[in-house]
This record gives sequence, structure tokens and C-alpha cells, in this order.
Amino acid sequence: MKNRIALADPATRRILPIACAAALAVAFTVSLPQPAHADNDDHSRHITLPRMPDKLQVRDGSTPFLVGHAVGTQNYICLPSGSGFAWTLFTPEATLFNEHHKQLITHFFSPNPDEDGNPIRATWQHSRDTSTVWAKVATDGVSTDPNFVATGAVAWLLLEKVGVQEGPGGGDTLTVTTDVQRLNTSGGVAPSTGCSQATDVGSKAFVPYTADYFFYRLPGSDDDDDRN
Repeated sequence: MKNRIALADPATRRILPIACAAALAVAFTVSLPQPAHADNDDHSRHITLPRMPDKLQVRDGSTPFLVGHAVGTQNYICLPSGSGFAWTLFTPEATLFNEHHKQLITHFFSPNPDEDGNPIRATWQHSRDTSTVWAKVATDGVSTDPNFVATGAVAWLLLEKVGVQEGPGGGDTLTVTTDVQRLNTSGGVAPSTGCSQATDVGSKAFVPYTADYFFYRLPGSDDDDDRN
């Protein structure tokens, strides 16, 4: 049986922020020779990117401005697939926290109003100002390279922005996003059992995972804003 990832009906998306205190103790990153600056009140904090496959590097001149550690689940449903059955991803449900363990962003799937037909896309909504960014996986933007991705962990991803929206009050923290990386993953892989026959169709599995999400913007984009 081959697992595949697909996007299901928007009605299945409900934002259920999930906090896990133990997971918050996980260190965010591994050192790079040239860490990038991130904005906060004193502009002194650094975002340090982990080593990653070359194909997941952002190449358009964008730099990271925000990072969040996600704690949540990858949610699967058993559906017919070809001549058999497969666990199919219908949404992630995760809360992203900053380094102070404060809720930062919620992550889920939702329709993107900026694209024709409003396709379902990966979505991140800022917890404070409700600005939102939608993104899709970039061409060749998936890596399961065992030199980087842990056994049993969902793939590392490079996603490109396909839509943004300000919050009702004009919040714009995430509207400058150009790219998003999902790195440092653990868990979240679809089950290996429980979806092999017709009676399994409709069964759901909520698989815990953690990941670090790095948000990029072009240099000079609202440099004086506090984005934490």
C-alpha cells in the first residue's frame, strides 16, 4: 500500500491549537556560519538555520524573519487509491510557538482566495494580528534525505507563497512572506496499518508531529516592524 498526500474538503479543517509542554523544550536549530537577523523590539535576536538539502534553500534573495516551533498533528483519512486504499492527508492542525513558548501562529489547510478556484493550500495565521499566508510546495521542494530527515518524520519542505491577507484590523505580520520552510521534523508519518480494505474507508488517524517553520521575506520589507 502506498501512502499519498492529497487535500480534502475544506469542511474538515478546524483549527485546534495543541500545546505540548515537553515538546517545547526541544532546541530550535543547529548553528550555521552566517545566521540571519530577525526583527523584534531590540532587533538583537538571531534566527539560525539548520543544515538542509541544497534543493530546499531559498534562492530569490529572501531572508528569514520569523521562526515558529510547531506542535500538533498530521491528520489522515483512509480513502480508495487506485486498486487499493491509502491514508490521505486532509489537514495539519498545529500551533507554532516562539522561543518564549508563547503562541505565535496556527497552521492548517484552507482555501486560498488569491488563486482561481480557491484551491486548498497550506495556511498559517498569525495569532495576534490574524494576518495569513497561503503557500504551496515548490518544484522539487520535498526532501526525505536520511542525512537530514529523521526516521519516521514527515518530509522537510520548501513552500512558496501563493496568497496573503491582512487581518481585519490591518495586521500584516505574515503578508511580507515569500517562502516557508518546514525543517527539523519529528513524527507525523501516516500509519502503516489500518487502511487496507473497504471497511477501513473513512477511518481517521491523528499523528503527532513537531517541526520548525521558517518564514522568509525580501530584504527591506517593513524592517522596522515587530514581528513576534
